[in-house]
Amino acid sequence: MRYHIFQFAWIPLLLVVILFGCKENLPVNTGDYSDQIRLNQVGYYPFATKKAVIVNGTDLKEFSLVNNETKQIVFSNNLSNVKEWELAGEEVQIADFSSVNTPGDYSVYIEGLGYSYPFTIGENVFQDAFLGSIKGMYYQRAGMALEEKYAGKWKRDMGHPDDSVVFHPSSGKTQGYISSTKGWYDAGDYNKYIVNGSFSLGLFYTLFDQYPNSVADGGLNIPESGNGTSDLLDELKYEMDWFLTMQDDDGGLYHKLTTKNFEGMVMPNEATSQRYIVGKGTAATLDFAACAAQAYRMFKAVDPSYADQCLEAAKKAYSWAVENPEIEFLNPEDIATGQYGDKDFKDEWFWANAELYISTNEPPYLDKLNEGSLDFKFTKGDNWRKFMRFTGMFSLLKNKDVISEALFETLKNGIIASADELTAKAGKLDYFQPIDDFQWGSNSDVLNAAMIMAQAYRLDPKTEYLSGVQQCVDYIFGNNATGYSFVTGFGDKYPMHIHHRQSAADGVEEPVPGLLSGGANFGKQDVNDGVVYPDNAPPMKSWADQEPSYASNEICLNWNAPLTYILGFLEQESK
Repeated sequence: MRYHIFQFAWIPLLLVVILFGCKENLPVNTGDYSDQIRLNQVGYYPFATKKAVIVNGTDLKEFSLVNNETKQIVFSNNLSNVKEWELAGEEVQIADFSSVNTPGDYSVYIEGLGYSYPFTIGENVFQDAFLGSIKGMYYQRAGMALEEKYAGKWKRDMGHPDDSVVFHPSSGKTQGYISSTKGWYDAGDYNKYIVNGSFSLGLFYTLFDQYPNSVADGGLNIPESGNGTSDLLDELKYEMDWFLTMQDDDGGLYHKLTTKNFEGMVMPNEATSQRYIVGKGTAATLDFAACAAQAYRMFKAVDPSYADQCLEAAKKAYSWAVENPEIEFLNPEDIATGQYGDKDFKDEWFWANAELYISTNEPPYLDKLNEGSLDFKFTKGDNWRKFMRFTGMFSLLKNKDVISEALFETLKNGIIASADELTAKAGKLDYFQPIDDFQWGSNSDVLNAAMIMAQAYRLDPKTEYLSGVQQCVDYIFGNNATGYSFVTGFGDKYPMHIHHRQSAADGVEEPVPGLLSGGANFGKQDVNDGVVYPDNAPPMKSWADQEPSYASNEICLNWNAPLTYILGFLEQESK
C-alpha cells in the first residue's frame, strides 16, 4: 500500500459512524444536485486525498457525507474558513473527507445547499474512464465504418478512405495521388496531422512501455479484440499504420493530410471535399522518427517484422532531418486548416535522439543527445511544440541500463525538482491544480504537469506526488470552477455540446464518449463565432459548453493522450 498516512483512519471513522449513522432529518435525494458543491464526480481511491469545494455559500458551518445506498450519514465535519479565489472569481470553503476510506457510493450533503453529485470511493475507480479514454480513439478512426457491435449508438458509415489523396504542390510533388489510409481524425475536424499525432502516440507508447499489462486483449471491444495482442497496442497500430504512409521516398515526412478548408459540421461520409498531402518539414520528420523508434520497442515482441519496418522508417526519417535540419512548415496560401507550426526544433531533436539511441544502442544518437542542454521547466502550452523533450526523458529514465549513471541522475534530479515545483504550486492555487494561466487546451496543461509528477513518483514514491496527480484528475472530473466533468460520458455533468463534427451531426443526444474538452481558455478566440461566455468570466470560468466553441470545448488527440496516461498510471499505482 503506497499510502500509509491514513492506515488507522478506521478508528475515528468508526466513532463517526456510531455518532452520525442515522438518516433522521435528511431530506430525500431527488437527484437535483447542487452546482455549488464541486468534487470529483467519478470518485476517489480509498486512501486518496478527498476534498470538495463549496462555492459562494454564506459562511456555512459543516458538511456531511451520506452513503447513497443506506441513506445514512457516515461522516460529518466542519467546513474550512472562507477563502478568496481570484482565478475562479469565487469565495469558497473546503470540505475535507480524506479520512473516509470505506468503499461505497456517496454524496456530500450541506444544509441549505442540498446534495452534491454522487461519486464512488473504491479500488479501480478510474478503470472505466481509463478504458473509455482509449476507446475515444477508436471513435476517431478514419477510413472505416464503426459497427454497432463496437460503437453502440455512435455507429457510423465509413468516411475518408484516403486511398487517392492528391499531392499539394507544397509536398514537392507536382502531380499524382497517394494511398494514405487509416489513422485518427485529429480533433473536432476530419484532418490528420503528423506532428500532433506523433506527440499523442508518444505518450500512449510511454504508457504501454511502463505498464504493458494495463489493457488486456478484449478490454476495449474493438474490431481487433481477440487477436492475442493488447487492445491498446492494436489501437495505436491503427494510427501508426497511417504514419508509415506519410513518409516520402527520401525519408522526409509530409506534414498533414487535409482538405483546403475545414469541413462543415457533418458526418465523415458527408465530408467529401478533396483531400491533399501537404508540405514536408523538419518537425514532422523528427517527431515521426521518435515515435517510430518507440514503436519498434513496443511491437518487437508481438510483430517483429512490423517493428523492424518502424525502426528502418525512423532511421530514414532521421537521416532526412540531418540533411534538412531547419525546414519550418507554414500553411500554403490556399490551405486554412491546422498549421501545427514550429521553428525551434531542439525538443524534437532531443526526443528523436533519445528514442533512436534506446532502440539501436548506436553511440552517435547518444553523442548528439549529450550535446544539448536539458530543460526541465514546465510551461503553459508545453504541448506538441515542446513537451516531447519530456517524453524523451521519460523513455531514458525507463531504460536506465543503456545510459550512464551520471545522465540518469541528472534526469532524475531534474524531473523531481520540476515535480516539487508543480506540487508546491498546486497546493497554493484554486482547485489544487498546478497551472495558473489558462490558455488553449488548459486541461491538457493540467494533465501534462501531472505526467511530470507521475514520473517523479515512479522515481521516488512520495505521497505528495501521487496526491498531486490525483488532485489533477479531481479537477478534470468536476472539482473545477465550471463544475463540469470535462470528459464526455463520465460523471453526471459533462459537456453535451463539444466542438466535434460527429457528435454534432449524428443525431445522438449524448456526445461521443471518452473525449476530453479543451477547458478554460482566457483567450476566448471564438467570441466572434457565436460563442457566449459567462459575463466578465475570470480565467478559470472562460469555458462554454457550446458546439461552436473551438477555443474551449473542442477535443483533440494531444489532450486525450495525457488523460489516458494519467488514468492508467493511477490505476496501476494507487493500490
